[in-house]
Amino acid sequence: MKRYLIKNGEVYIGRRFENVSLLLAEGKITVLPARETPEGCEVIDASGKKAVPGFLDIHTHGAVGVDVNAADAEGLKKIARFFAGNGTTSWLASVLTDTKEQTEWCIDQYLQFDQSGAEVSNLLGIHLEGPFLSKEYKGAMPEHLLRKPDAALARQWQERAKGGIRYITVSPELEGAVEVIPALKACGMTVAIGHSGADYATAMKAIEAGAASSTHTGNAMRLLHQHEPAIWGAALETDIYNEMICDGLHLHPGVIRLYMKIKGNERLVAITDSIMAAGLPDGMYRLGVNDVVVKEGDARLLNGVRAGSTLTTDRSLRNVLAFTGLPLEEILPLFTENPAKLIGVFDRKGSIADGKDADIVLLDADMRVDTVFLRGRLFEN
Repeated sequence: MKRYLIKNGEVYIGRRFENVSLLLAEGKITVLPARETPEGCEVIDASGKKAVPGFLDIHTHGAVGVDVNAADAEGLKKIARFFAGNGTTSWLASVLTDTKEQTEWCIDQYLQFDQSGAEVSNLLGIHLEGPFLSKEYKGAMPEHLLRKPDAALARQWQERAKGGIRYITVSPELEGAVEVIPALKACGMTVAIGHSGADYATAMKAIEAGAASSTHTGNAMRLLHQHEPAIWGAALETDIYNEMICDGLHLHPGVIRLYMKIKGNERLVAITDSIMAAGLPDGMYRLGVNDVVVKEGDARLLNGVRAGSTLTTDRSLRNVLAFTGLPLEEILPLFTENPAKLIGVFDRKGSIADGKDADIVLLDADMRVDTVFLRGRLFEN
């Protein structure tokens, strides 16, 4: 396996940029003094660039004409290659509420996905967005396929996925939802609350039971009121992670600034919630069982309800920088460290440190992706 040495750039370590070099060998990172140049390495001159951890997108439904719910293993590979070109070196495939049989087919495709090469970003597992969701705040979820929380079904799916279901969204107000959260955690799923009309008290009970995140906070959920903070208020008040879609459509830039003031950069996770239209022009597309029309980059169901986004992670990063005016070092945890911690992979992903996976992105002066390394291999788009 070829060894690379990244020199002369600014490297993001410990939430600040330092003048060091990075040795990428056998898929892992070694941080070296700036002047050190080991033998047998291909030197990557990163002058004028910033070396940052690869981005993680833990909530996405597809891209470049491929919908996760209909994607076979080759389709997943097409998504993963597109993501790699945008700096997303790791991701979860978000399976929208579907039939039991189709959900199981999606699980099987994940198991068949080959991510051993240098051309695809790392598919870390599955995010189940449903089917244990509220009909009132269903968004793009097919109402007839929504169901009450069922720990036995979740365990069955997790066994089929060989532990690959890392993340699941549930609505706290459903009968049995709060009680099922510990069971979901016990079988290896990080639990998020969302697509929900839960009141404040019920949302707080879900958080106390172990919910760790809020799905696309502020979207497809009951909104905050001064007399009833509801699920949105509970998500903002507590220390759970808050997902946010930073396309300027799902959340006003002022709301993103508000989130940063309330939660800081410790408990926010930037997601794309992208659909198969990401990377493609306006037109007609699909999201699970739904028809979606994209106009001026805005994805909506035929009834006008917004349905995912056409966002990419690199564009999301530039948006947050523009919306907040904050420096890059304060924004990066939303795209790297925080999602890695949320789904339990921070031991190997989400930051630059000795021994971690060599997923590295070089950003140019305009914060655009210049070069990507996937597990120590140079990605060639």
